Amino acid sequence: MINNYLKTLNGTINVPGDKSISHRAVMFGSVAEGQTTIQHFLPGEDCLSTIACFEKMGVEIVRKNDNVAVRGLGWNGIQEPQAILDVGNSGTTTRLLLGILAGIPIHACVIGDDSIAKRPMKRVTEPLRLMGARIDGRKNGQYTPLAIRGGSLTAIQYSSKIASAQVKSAILLAGLNSNGETTVTEPHKSRDHTERMLQAFGVEVKINGLSVSVQGGQSLKGTTIFVPGDISSAAFFLVAGAIVPDSNLVLKNVGINPTRTGIIDILKQMGANLSFHNVNEKNNEPFADIHVSYSSLNGIEISGEMIPRLIDEIPIIALLATQAKGVTYIKDASELKVKETNRIQTVVDELTKLGANIEATEDGMIIKGKTELEAAVVTSHGDHRIGMMLSIASFVSKGDMFIHDTESIAVSYPTFFEDIEKITN
Repeated sequence: MINNYLKTLNGTINVPGDKSISHRAVMFGSVAEGQTTIQHFLPGEDCLSTIACFEKMGVEIVRKNDNVAVRGLGWNGIQEPQAILDVGNSGTTTRLLLGILAGIPIHACVIGDDSIAKRPMKRVTEPLRLMGARIDGRKNGQYTPLAIRGGSLTAIQYSSKIASAQVKSAILLAGLNSNGETTVTEPHKSRDHTERMLQAFGVEVKINGLSVSVQGGQSLKGTTIFVPGDISSAAFFLVAGAIVPDSNLVLKNVGINPTRTGIIDILKQMGANLSFHNVNEKNNEPFADIHVSYSSLNGIEISGEMIPRLIDEIPIIALLATQAKGVTYIKDASELKVKETNRIQTVVDELTKLGANIEATEDGMIIKGKTELEAAVVTSHGDHRIGMMLSIASFVSKGDMFIHDTESIAVSYPTFFEDIEKITN
């Protein structure tokens, strides 16, 4: 039970490392030649699953707190795993790992938890099969468990039906072991951490509008990667600072990659008090300190090209919208249905328990505000972002809140409750 109603949030938070970048740093470092040093790595359960998978393929990885050393084996040094590769709850690990395995002449079996078993893999297995990878699995390779035998790939020109960094990354990684130039074209630009990091590892990447290309036969060279704070994790405190009366927060070293800053744009459009300080950049990734304070907010429409830039932040944006005057429409977000949960329905169900005026649509939701929320018994449904959203909701919900299954938050933010305690007044 928690009761945070009428409490304020003031202080400074060092947000944990970006999950997407941490995953990629381990993966790329493993197939690179020479050592890669990763600073400010996220030691969340998803990223630890990535480490465990590559250790099973012979990569030596040494972790000390949030610093990681990866002794890369190069493409040719990756060993055939003797055991099944367990990705846990990580969709990023699953899809990018398949892209890497597709280009290596070894056999591997990939499995995950019950949530991963429900998430669509055809979007990755289909293009990888077109390139020549042999993949089999449940429902003809649509779901895990999956078995893959890689090697001898042919470059492709692929137009993706969805804007997905995981799909794009898997194809590009396979393309590095193909016999020509591989190009991926998206309907909207998805997050571009793969393109930026491949360049940091010495790979030539061509970017032309919505298309990204790599030439096969390129090797990666070990390097140093600094992982900025995860803006998807920072989003919960950005929203908290904006909706909890008298709050004032500074979030340190948060990644502000333009393909990820949809939450910043939405907050500004709704009228939030936000500012950037100490803007910097390392290994092609920009970051800054972000200051946010309590604000008077207004509802807006969120749709189209904005959605890929904030898809993971929509649960907390829905809470934000309950505290804004007027109506907020979230559209074109059907991808939410195939996350850790069906996040459209889960968000609507849990916020409705708190008294929110919210309804689900086929591709999003409609939220009417401003609404006074009442605390209730709620659950994360095993989804880390739902758990964090409900925790922030306790600050604007009158009464005692009971949140079931908060253990899932450790997937992306192991120190979440410690950080809340530091800044709660």
